[in-house]
Amino acid sequence: MDTRANIVIVSVLVMLAAVANSEITICNVPLSGLQACLPAAKPPSPPPPTSECCASMKDADFCCLYSYRDSPLLPSLGVDPKLAIQIPDKCHLAHPPPSSC
Repeated sequence: MDTRANIVIVSVLVMLAAVANSEITICNVPLSGLQACLPAAKPPSPPPPTSECCASMKDADFCCLYSYRDSPLLPSLGVDPKLAIQIPDKCHLAHPPPSSC
């Protein structure tokens, strides 16, 4: 292989490694944090949010999260949007009211 091909291959591998090591975030919340919050947003009797859930939500862009409340994906995941919107209060986090977003 020529030098250019080697450089391209190494560059692609470096980019793939970087992507594999970075965690996906949604609205400034890591995906693992959203997963930790799932039980607190599932009816009929959700448990309180875990400390991991609350910690992951402290830097959340709540207006961004509120924009998903009417998403048809939430019910398919078993998430009740009304319960999900209560999580910041249950975690005692300051946040804007959904109506202000």
